[in-house]
Amino acid sequence: MGEIAALAVAAALCALVVKREAGGAALVLGLAAGAVILGQVLGAAEAVRALVDELGERAGLSPAVLDPVIKTVGIAILTRISSEVCRDAGESGIAAAVETAGAVLALWIALPLLRAVLDTVTSLL
Repeated sequence: MGEIAALAVAAALCALVVKREAGGAALVLGLAAGAVILGQVLGAAEAVRALVDELGERAGLSPAVLDPVIKTVGIAILTRISSEVCRDAGESGIAAAVETAGAVLALWIALPLLRAVLDTVTSLL
């Protein structure tokens, strides 16, 4: 995390300096730094996914239960990043649209999980 924090602070400072001269270049610099940071944590994300799968297997949980949770987290992360990039570019309207789309898609992805809960509750009654 120390390396990521150092990269983020250095990129933010560089973007601040560049923004005075060329605002578009500062946005590109920010996007590039974000891509590098996300690339660095990709291995950790894969390890977390493997652990969640293993724990689900041991607990006897179906992938149909775990997959929507993992996908919803992914949607939340992508929504947050893309909406902040839009805000940095001065496009708060687009950022709001991205956030709304992320919320709707997260609910859509969670529908199988909600159906499974409803089926379980119905069978208990």
